[in-house]
Amino acid sequence: MEFNFFILWAAFLTSLVLALAFTPLAIWLAPKIGAMDIPKDERRVHVKPIPRFGGMAIFIGVMASTLIFIMPAFIPGKTVEGILIGGALIYLFGVIDDLRDINPKLKLLGQVVCACIVYASGIRLDFINDFLGGEDLLFSSVPAFLVTILWIVGITNAVNLVDGLDGLAAGIAAIASLCIAYAGYIHGHYVAATAMLAVAGGALGFLPYNFHPAKIFMGDGGSQFLGFCLATFSLIQPVKSATVVAVAIPALVLGLPIFDTAFAILRRIIRRQSIIVADKEHLHHRIMRAGFGQRRSVMIMYCISGIMGVIAVLYSRGHMMVECLGLLAIVVMLLYVLLSDTSNKRIELNAVNIKKEEEKEKKHKK
Repeated sequence: MEFNFFILWAAFLTSLVLALAFTPLAIWLAPKIGAMDIPKDERRVHVKPIPRFGGMAIFIGVMASTLIFIMPAFIPGKTVEGILIGGALIYLFGVIDDLRDINPKLKLLGQVVCACIVYASGIRLDFINDFLGGEDLLFSSVPAFLVTILWIVGITNAVNLVDGLDGLAAGIAAIASLCIAYAGYIHGHYVAATAMLAVAGGALGFLPYNFHPAKIFMGDGGSQFLGFCLATFSLIQPVKSATVVAVAIPALVLGLPIFDTAFAILRRIIRRQSIIVADKEHLHHRIMRAGFGQRRSVMIMYCISGIMGVIAVLYSRGHMMVECLGLLAIVVMLLYVLLSDTSNKRIELNAVNIKKEEEKEKKHKK
C-alpha cells in the first residue's frame, strides 16, 4: 500500500469520529451492565458514581481504523494481527477487571500473555541504540523476548496508573501518539505513523466526554488498551536505524508516566508494601494537593508531556545535546517546583480554600 496524506488523516479522523460517536452509547450502556465507578475509597477524586465503560469507544475507533488502513500494509517479517489479537484480549481483561475486580497477579499474567502474542507475530524489540557510540546493540532471542515483554507490560501499566484524573490518560496518550506519529512520518515510517494517528484519534474522540467534569471514565479496559497500543505500535518500525530507535522516542514521550510508575514502585518498596497496592501518592495526586485543582493539574501534566514529546522529536532528528538536555532540565525543574514543599502552610490553605469553594458551588447548584 502506498501511503499518503489522505491515508494518514483518514486513519486519524475515522478513529476520532467513531470514538466520538460511540462514547454516548457507552455512557448509556455502563449502568445497565454495572460498569460504574463508585467512590468507595479515598483514592477517588470524584464524589458520585460515574460510568467507566469509555474504553469501548476508544477500542472501536482504534481497531476499526487499524483494520481499514493498517492491515493492508505489508511489513516484512511482521503481522499486525498479533497486535489486534493482543489488543482485543487486553481490552477484554480490562473490562472484566472493571466489572469483577480481577486479582492483580492474574491481570499481570494476562498482560504477559498478550505481550507474548505480539512477540510471536514478529513484532519485537531486538535492538537498542548505543547513545554514545551511535551503533545498534543487538539482542539475542532470550534477551529480546524479555525486553519486549517488559516494554509492553511496563508501558501498558504506566498509562493505566496515570489514569487518575479526568482527561489525564486520554490527553497524555494523545500527545504521545501524535509525537511518535510525527517522528515516524518525518523518517518515512508511514505504517507506524498511521497506527499512532489512529490511537491519537481514539483518545481525542473520547476526551471531550472525559475532561473535567468527566461524564465517563475509560476504565481499565480503555487505559490498558491505550498503553498496549502505544507500546506495540511503536515497535513496528520497518527499518532499524541508528538515528530513529524504536524504543527511544516512545520512552521519551512517555517519560512522565514511566517516571510516575517507577517512582511508585520505589516508594512502595521503601515502605515495604506490595508494588501492586494502589495509593494516592502519584504525581497528579501530589500536584492536586498543592492546590491546583483537577483542570490545572491535568493541564500541567499535558505541558510536561508535550515538552517530553518535543524532546523525542528533536532527538529523532539528531539534536541530542543542547536542545534535548535543555528541555529535559526544564521538565526536571517543573517537577521539583510542583512536588517539593507541599507541606507549605500557604499552599495547604490554598488547597483547602479551593475545596471549600467547590463545596459551596455544589450546594448553590442544588
